Amino acid sequence: MRIEKDSMGPIEIPEEAWYGIHTSRSLDNFDAAGETLPLEIVHAIVRLKAACAAANERLGLLDKDRCQAIHRACEQILAGRHDDQFPIDIFQSGSGTSSHMNVNEVIANLAAVELGGKPGDRTTVHPNDHVNKGQSTNNVFPSAIRLACLQLHRGLQGALEPLVAAFEKKAEEFANVAKSGRTHLQDAVPVTLGQEFGAYARAMQKAGCRIAMAAENLREIGVGGNAVGTGINTKPSFRETIVRSLNDATGFSFTVAENGIEITQFMSDMGQVSAALRLLALDLLKITNDLRLMASGPNTGLGEIRLPAVEPGSSIMPGKINPSICEAANMACVQVVGCDAAIAMACGLGQLELNTHLPLIGANLVKAFNILIRTSRMLEKKCVLGIQADEQRCRNNFENSAGLATLLNPAVGYDRVAVLVKEGLASGKNLKTLVLEKKLMSEPELERLLSKAFEPNL
Repeated sequence: MRIEKDSMGPIEIPEEAWYGIHTSRSLDNFDAAGETLPLEIVHAIVRLKAACAAANERLGLLDKDRCQAIHRACEQILAGRHDDQFPIDIFQSGSGTSSHMNVNEVIANLAAVELGGKPGDRTTVHPNDHVNKGQSTNNVFPSAIRLACLQLHRGLQGALEPLVAAFEKKAEEFANVAKSGRTHLQDAVPVTLGQEFGAYARAMQKAGCRIAMAAENLREIGVGGNAVGTGINTKPSFRETIVRSLNDATGFSFTVAENGIEITQFMSDMGQVSAALRLLALDLLKITNDLRLMASGPNTGLGEIRLPAVEPGSSIMPGKINPSICEAANMACVQVVGCDAAIAMACGLGQLELNTHLPLIGANLVKAFNILIRTSRMLEKKCVLGIQADEQRCRNNFENSAGLATLLNPAVGYDRVAVLVKEGLASGKNLKTLVLEKKLMSEPELERLLSKAFEPNL
């Protein structure tokens, strides 16, 4: 063990630990979540630390040797060499001070050893005076959340695009598969299976666009604003210099916050992203429930499509196959909705100059992004690409649908069609049979009328 001291007194720290006394106190204090802050946020803080060090050197506030040592320490962390050194619980100090100081201490100790010192040697590289120079948790932590979310957004885009393509492929494959549409779960006017899958593709495209538009606001960051966003104890050009260094390192187009005080208090930009993720989750819920309904059966349900069989469905019923992928996606999407509910409440719980729920907001945003990335990939590969149509079942449902009555209105009249619907229900005959039997239309006329149901009218 080694002994470190702060204003509260001395404490023993494991000799092999790269973190320091603040981290040790936090480990003693916080364990409510039983889950550590996501590494995506930790690594984003590290990237900000590297950008701040570069800015401080450029402005003559940090010597070159310490700056380079801090950079090399950041590179080690970003390479994943010290992931076990960030053990702080999610539910901690509301601004994220515990995790922020955890990062400062690890970087400082790695840099100190680089320069010939020892872990805990604050004279060589100090976690506050050097690594954290000109910074405050109140702006570093939310800026790190923004950076982490933009990086995750790239991953989500990369997962949604193949899912959209898979739905589009099925839309083309099923373009000529006629079936009954349904509203209120009752027979409605006919559609093609391809039209339904085309709608799913468009819904996913729009969901992706909503997330992209929301993510644009994350490019405005408050790092360098210090305690309340005024930039106290920093040079006027500090924030611009940080942002320039960060953009060079990440390729993102970050901008300095237009109002540093606003961006420190309000987490609405993050709430907007969360809401867009929730809408994607709700669309996926709707789509996967549709797929389950259309695949229901196989003998006593709709049975219009067949989902890929991925595992035996029952421990007691031999041969049973369940829509397991859709069910897993359902649960994932419900979890995302829950994450958004927590984020929404947390966004409204700030007081005066600070929101004190930042770790919760960040952790739930990261969780929601990662869930949706994995769910989109799972649906594309394990479900959508392998869906098959039962064309005969679709055709039978189409021909027996009461929804055909709507197509007959212009040719036969509403009242007469209503009588035919009742007669069909009583006799078990479909409308097509009754129309032909009563010679209300010829078969070629009826087929032309039915075919018009699938022609776009835009």
